[in-house]
Amino acid sequence: MNQVETLSPLAPAAADAVLNALPHPVIIVSSDGKIIDANVAAEQFFEASMPMLRRHMLRELVPFGSPLLALIDQVRTRGAAVNEYKVDLGTPRNPGERLVDLHVAPLPEYPDHVIVMLQERTIADKMDRQLTHRGAARSVIALAAMLAHEIKNPLSGIRGAAQLLEQSADDDDRTLTRLICDETDRIVKLVDRMEVFADERPVEREPVNIHVVLDHVKRLAQSGFARHIKFVEEYDPSLPPVYANRDHLIQVFLNLVKNAAESIGESAHDGEIQLTTAFKPGVRLSLPGTKTRVSLPLEFCVKDNGPGVPEDLMPHLFEPFVTTKPSGSGLGLALVAKIVGDHGGIIECESQPRRTTIRVLMPVYAGGDVDHDVAAANAS
Repeated sequence: MNQVETLSPLAPAAADAVLNALPHPVIIVSSDGKIIDANVAAEQFFEASMPMLRRHMLRELVPFGSPLLALIDQVRTRGAAVNEYKVDLGTPRNPGERLVDLHVAPLPEYPDHVIVMLQERTIADKMDRQLTHRGAARSVIALAAMLAHEIKNPLSGIRGAAQLLEQSADDDDRTLTRLICDETDRIVKLVDRMEVFADERPVEREPVNIHVVLDHVKRLAQSGFARHIKFVEEYDPSLPPVYANRDHLIQVFLNLVKNAAESIGESAHDGEIQLTTAFKPGVRLSLPGTKTRVSLPLEFCVKDNGPGVPEDLMPHLFEPFVTTKPSGSGLGLALVAKIVGDHGGIIECESQPRRTTIRVLMPVYAGGDVDHDVAAANAS
């Protein structure tokens, strides 16, 4: 007797356990378009319990005219499975863009019933965008090195000449020479900030308690720029340490919290920033050019209820010189992305009005291979 013949059919309870173990949402749609069954991942995706889902037609849970409805009709007509990629299933119940890959197949035992599996594109797109961010950071590194050598010296000469002119100038001209000095100093500060990108020395790291870092950032914020904002913490107390540079992490989250506070604005009466930590196993980054796969289970989020990020800026948010602030340089988030990348992590933003989330995914210290893995990630 071969192995296949020894296997017995799964009991209904065991079959449900297998379905619920899948990380992708799965639903079964009846011939009249109602949802008759779904796994736990589908409940989370649609933000509704199974009894609630069963009270709805599928068309009520997806955008009007969604390709999913046409795919289901196609599967019923052809009696064969159909796939569709990068379909937006964002709805008022689930706001914002929610790109998924659709896999629709018939159920031969039940005529006109179909099974639908959704595979969210979020993680894959994060990886693609992160590689773009790192490419942009490398461009800034080259630009920063050029600026430091080619611009600072002439600026020193301009400032020195303005100071000499100031000694013999009248009051009106002295105002102009002071303006030259001030603007020269401002350009030097900008170049100094960009020089940080050219620092490619290895990061000095150690196991760091992220909750200590976030509490420190919160105290700094509440004593200054965010004193008018309510902070909410949702921490996983069992979270293992992150292998990182503590000062760099403070710089990252202080920048993110400051951006969130500025987005909310000083006039808001219900401003709220939420700091969360969680362990999310299953997120793994394949390093290009190697067989190494780095796990990124540590998730740190900064959420705010500000107006959100303009949709046209979302794909470029972590690129240099991209900013929504009238007087901003656009280097803050680019530096944040560089620091996170130097630690082998990724950063991503999801934004709708009154619900913006900056998510940082970081690796857990796994021994002596971390430095090699991070170096490979940075070189990619």
